Amino acid sequence: MAPRFDFSDLWVKETRRGTPVVVKMENPNYSIVEVEEPDSAFQPMEKSRGKNAKQVTWVLLLKAHKAVGCLTWLATVFWSLLGSVKRRLSFTHPLGSERLGRDRWLFSAIKLFLATSLAILGFELVAYYRGWHYFKNPNLHILTSKLEIQSLFHLLYVGWLSLRADYIAPPIKALSKFCIVLFLVQSVDRLILCLGCFWIKFKKIKPRIDDDPFRNDDVEGSGSEYPMVLVQIPMCNEREVYEQSISAVCQLDWPKDRLLIQVLDDSDDESIQQLIRAEVTKWSQKGVNIIYRHRLVRTGYKAGNLKSAMSCDYVEAYEFVAIFDADFQPNSDFLKLTVPHFKEKPELGLVQARWAFVNKDENLLTRLQNINLCFHFEVEQQVNGVFLNFFGFNGTAGVWRIKALEESGGWLERTTVEDMDIAVRAHLHGWKFIYLNDVKVLCEVPESYEAYKKQQHRWHSGPMQLFRLCLRSILTSKIAMWKKANLILLFFLLRKLILPFYSFTLFCVILPITMFVPEAELPVWVICYVPIFMSLLNILPAPKSFPFIVPYLLFENTMSVTKFNAMVSGLFQLGSSYEWIVTKKAGRSSESDLLGLTDIESKKMPNQILRGVSDSELLEISQVEEQKKKPVSVKKTNKIFHKELALAFLLLTAAVRSLLASQGVHFYFLLFQGLTFLLVGLDLIGEQMS
Repeated sequence: MAPRFDFSDLWVKETRRGTPVVVKMENPNYSIVEVEEPDSAFQPMEKSRGKNAKQVTWVLLLKAHKAVGCLTWLATVFWSLLGSVKRRLSFTHPLGSERLGRDRWLFSAIKLFLATSLAILGFELVAYYRGWHYFKNPNLHILTSKLEIQSLFHLLYVGWLSLRADYIAPPIKALSKFCIVLFLVQSVDRLILCLGCFWIKFKKIKPRIDDDPFRNDDVEGSGSEYPMVLVQIPMCNEREVYEQSISAVCQLDWPKDRLLIQVLDDSDDESIQQLIRAEVTKWSQKGVNIIYRHRLVRTGYKAGNLKSAMSCDYVEAYEFVAIFDADFQPNSDFLKLTVPHFKEKPELGLVQARWAFVNKDENLLTRLQNINLCFHFEVEQQVNGVFLNFFGFNGTAGVWRIKALEESGGWLERTTVEDMDIAVRAHLHGWKFIYLNDVKVLCEVPESYEAYKKQQHRWHSGPMQLFRLCLRSILTSKIAMWKKANLILLFFLLRKLILPFYSFTLFCVILPITMFVPEAELPVWVICYVPIFMSLLNILPAPKSFPFIVPYLLFENTMSVTKFNAMVSGLFQLGSSYEWIVTKKAGRSSESDLLGLTDIESKKMPNQILRGVSDSELLEISQVEEQKKKPVSVKKTNKIFHKELALAFLLLTAAVRSLLASQGVHFYFLLFQGLTFLLVGLDLIGEQMS
């Protein structure tokens, strides 16, 4: 058989291993051209040979499935948000809207501003779609003078541009520059306070005492070296927190014969009076020196309550008085950590402890409050206490020398901030204060926006009332001139008046106006960089709250309307400037170990408490116990806050207007700030009020 010379396989292998060639047949003569590398044009064709119409269809289906899944997720989130809004609004009572009363002036002004903004927005939208793009032209005067008037509407629009540039923009620029200067001054003050706090931490500066300065080595177990201390617990309709507060105070580590506890009950609810009286009776049977006092005529609010208690004859035997609000739970060693600072310091009038919050992580509102209060105690109170020996008394968790109270005029009922009032008067009489940042007293912050708003209104209207009343006393006092300047310029004007004024005016009034008057546009660093830097400084004492810096910045601007309204009301005696509403408590402190300790003791000693009790007291205690066991039905309602809602629509309108001028940073700020106002106005932040 003839041999078979078949080189096809070898030729295929060689061509695969060798260099590809291109053969061109132009004529009967063959020519071979060698190529250095494989033609790149052939490579994708080689890969695409495996793809067919079915595979392309599957790829498109997978991409479509991902897109649909993303859209479904966004729709689910949006629908859940709408559902939560609907559920919250379903609890809105017909009478659950905010009561404006005599504070309607600000709401009326905001409504007028909103209506004007909507009219101008509609006017400029029509002009924009007609092609008149004159929103921000540096040569506006020349442009308007050379324009050919096309119609009556065009004439009105050109007239609006001239009016805006000649008469509206200059005063807005002047006001914005004034507010920016105030903003920068307040920022410098905040920065100096933070530097002072860093210096205190670096040098480890803090008040110190001996281990036990009242110890008597001559007589073992004697309490004669301990001063007489009076403890006062003012309360009013505090059903949720009265029990834990009384329990904590009754367990203070101090000789019983040197301690007296006054429960100052201003409740107008007889059932709450019975509960508090029974709690006092229970601890009195345990050997605690405790007294229950109830005023029939509730005048002067908390100041009147404290003034009435200090007028008792037996108070003369006591040297110091400690004050705790109804939701405060001091540790057992509180008096031994605070009272010793008074020894051998006759000029010392007040020792203030720090607040600690048991419900700071309850919701977003409590987290944002915790940021503000941590800065207040860690920075403001500590720096002023170390360098000035003066700060505002916080109204609770403090110990006063009774002599300092008496020489300063005692408790006065002229304002709703009796604590700041007595602190200023004591400072004018030469008394010094000490702040203890390491001594903390448990309490709770408001969990609903309504309760928080009422609290902030009182805290910002009262200082302006006090400033009007005590300005003459400050100017005519005998203290040093720099102390007078500190009181007037820093304590009152900068931190109590200027802060709410520029915050509301700059970010809630001027900024939306500049969207309709672009000639007076605010620079980006005013609305972005400086506020973020200041928020970073505020959040330093609470580093765990750093993820909430953006909500904190937006919420502080939202609260500026409440603080501004309160400041103006207190300064000019408008509206509800002297209205005192007790801050609603949730009773979260009862979940602490103090309640467990109280339950254990009540189970251990059910019979010991009732020994020596009269029949009437026994009947009252049994009725109270039955009342405690009854379930209390609580209906929670939402409120609609008109001013916040009106400002929300105003800022969102300004955000739409900023789109026409392509102002990116301004648009995003106005958008998110408007949405924050909307959430707050619909009462969608914090817990609902019962």
